Amino acid sequence: MPGARSRSALAILLAAFYASAGELHLWSPEPFLLITPSWVPFPKAVVLVTGLCEIAGAAGLLVPRLRAAAGLMLGLYALCVLPANFKHALYQIDVPGLPSSWWYHLPRLMFQPFLIWAALYAGRVIDWPFRGGR
Repeated sequence: MPGARSRSALAILLAAFYASAGELHLWSPEPFLLITPSWVPFPKAVVLVTGLCEIAGAAGLLVPRLRAAAGLMLGLYALCVLPANFKHALYQIDVPGLPSSWWYHLPRLMFQPFLIWAALYAGRVIDWPFRGGR
């Protein structure tokens, strides 16, 4: 994955992923509200704003001069949603359309660090573990 082509492909893949997730946040916020931690103020507004942030980050990954900022913001975003993912898993909250077993939750939680890395790598913020890039 050390080439510029693979970085661009990863950016496109992440852009599609985050644009889709952002649309879900906007058009169907209810499932996200179920897993939003109780300490989050104005949960519906936060879910809607995070949807907009995902869409903006997706678009930013596709614009070369915005790519680094978008990668950094999406990496931080993926870190910030960990409490919701943990709440979903630990409290076994039934979200329609999603599995409720640990066969779903454990891989999802383990995948989160990859999402953070992928955003930073696709955004050309980091080169690790590959050499080259900027």
